[in-house]
Amino acid sequence: MVADMISHSKPTLDADDCRSVMDVLKSGHLVQGEQVAGFEDALSSFTGVRNGVAVSSGTAALHLSLIALGTGEGDEVIIPSYVCCALLNAVMYVSAVPVIADIDRSTFNIDVDDLKKRITKRTKAIIVPHMFGLPAEIDEIVSLGIPVIEDCAQSIGAKYQGRYTGSFGVCSIFSFYATKMLATGEGGMILSDDDRLAGVARNLRDYDEKDGYSVRYNYKMTDMQAALGISQLKKLPSFIERRKKIAGLYNKNLRDISFPVASALEGREHIYYRYVLSLDDSSGFMKEMLKLEIECKRPVFKPLHEYLGLSEYPVTQEAMNRAVSVPLYPSLKDEEARKIAGGIKEILS
Repeated sequence: MVADMISHSKPTLDADDCRSVMDVLKSGHLVQGEQVAGFEDALSSFTGVRNGVAVSSGTAALHLSLIALGTGEGDEVIIPSYVCCALLNAVMYVSAVPVIADIDRSTFNIDVDDLKKRITKRTKAIIVPHMFGLPAEIDEIVSLGIPVIEDCAQSIGAKYQGRYTGSFGVCSIFSFYATKMLATGEGGMILSDDDRLAGVARNLRDYDEKDGYSVRYNYKMTDMQAALGISQLKKLPSFIERRKKIAGLYNKNLRDISFPVASALEGREHIYYRYVLSLDDSSGFMKEMLKLEIECKRPVFKPLHEYLGLSEYPVTQEAMNRAVSVPLYPSLKDEEARKIAGGIKEILS
């Protein structure tokens, strides 16, 4: 990365974060311990859900959630096409059948009408990501009566009808990858009000010192990651406020240019994990922004239907052709945000 380049995304870390990790290192207890339990309690309390189970990644959280729901060979799991392949991997891990749904053009979230058409008697679960920080129509999806796993990897702290995402489904999963809303480097968590489901996940996340044998996994979170997570969670409200401020700056500076941007809808709080534009020439735009030393990216590398050789996903395909994510994160400086807005305006005008 060029020294003066504005990167597309980066973690927001400070001295308190560094101190929290150093304290764990000085303690000599590095693996799953008191800090992990504290992080589980902190995130579950924040979200308003009874149980938290910390694991090594968001993918691990998805995997254990599907197992805990009894998902196996021949079962169908509905997932949107316009999402990272972690969801597809988790479905494949349990030998289930991925059923791919299209997305809503205005929100990039799973299209509820298309989802309904894909439900069969073999549908075991629906995984619902809240894309780019904007909640999906989660209450309508939950009302269908099929177990819902909320994917809150991009939406921790967002609210739908006054409730935090992650508090609607039978369980929810979170990711704390380096550039997510909260950063622990790697890491994930399952939240659930279902004590049995949480107990199964907790039992399966590590394999040592068990009375009886069954296949289990090395999915533990370290105390270093958890300490960082606790420190980051304390700052989440300020992170969200900063993201909204930057998004507001973009909106204000670009209001004279006509292009779609997913925005907050009635009853849905957008926390702007990503600020996504929909453009006629997305590739050309990214190249021009790079000349201005501003890194932009496609928000999804490749849709799931293409990996699986499927067709007839017109809205997802449109998003792949048009969507561009521009830099937005709490540590982005005001002058950098103004430069980005100016660059967008210059290129699109």
